[in-house]
Amino acid sequence: MTVVTASLPLFPLNSVLFPGLVLPLNVFEERYRAMMRELLKTDESEPRRFAVVAIRDGREVAPTAPGMPDPTALPERGPAAGFGDDPIQAFHRVGCIADAATIRERDDGSFEVLATGTTRVKLLSVDASGPYLTAELEEIPEESGDGAGALAEGVLRAFRSYQKRLAGARERSLSTAADLPDEPSVVSYLVAAAAVLDTPAKQRLLQAPDTASRLREELTLLRSETAVIRHLPSLPAVDLTRAPTSPN
Repeated sequence: MTVVTASLPLFPLNSVLFPGLVLPLNVFEERYRAMMRELLKTDESEPRRFAVVAIRDGREVAPTAPGMPDPTALPERGPAAGFGDDPIQAFHRVGCIADAATIRERDDGSFEVLATGTTRVKLLSVDASGPYLTAELEEIPEESGDGAGALAEGVLRAFRSYQKRLAGARERSLSTAADLPDEPSVVSYLVAAAAVLDTPAKQRLLQAPDTASRLREELTLLRSETAVIRHLPSLPAVDLTRAPTSPN
């Protein structure tokens, strides 16, 4: 099996990107503006790719602007600002390539970006020598695993029940059966993205060794979450394939 590696710009977020998930970004920090200006040089016929990794819990608190306890301190600048001397330690090691369909520069120099997750990648190394972080990455093939098809059916049933609980007083499901896919890997990523879970749980799903393992974990999570929601007041609906807009 051929190992595919790539060197791509690295965009760390406080959230997990999955293949197939639409990612809106509001880009205003200079290091990420520089990244978008560089991506815009790529011909429109080619994918404008960058890698998204989730920041490990507790690492994102590193200051990047003046604030307590010393309001006179200058903001930390540069591609690794806020991520410490060895930035790779601040990130989860499995991320996802994003393909930017739209990169629109605003009058103030910030950018509005709409990207889609495509392929899982393993983070091999991080380079902070340029205007923004870049990473050496290894693509992770999606293995099916045993019984993925039957598991996907079970996960979809559990997911519909979970959605109905989430919709609560709205008295409707958030999707009809026709809206949901039947390809097991697509099901596994859709559910991982749409379920209301914390970053460590989503990261575990992203890192699952194969589709069947991911679906098995989702079945457990969905049943557990549905049982919890049963005892809660109604919650807001969740948009299935779109992450909330992430400011950097």
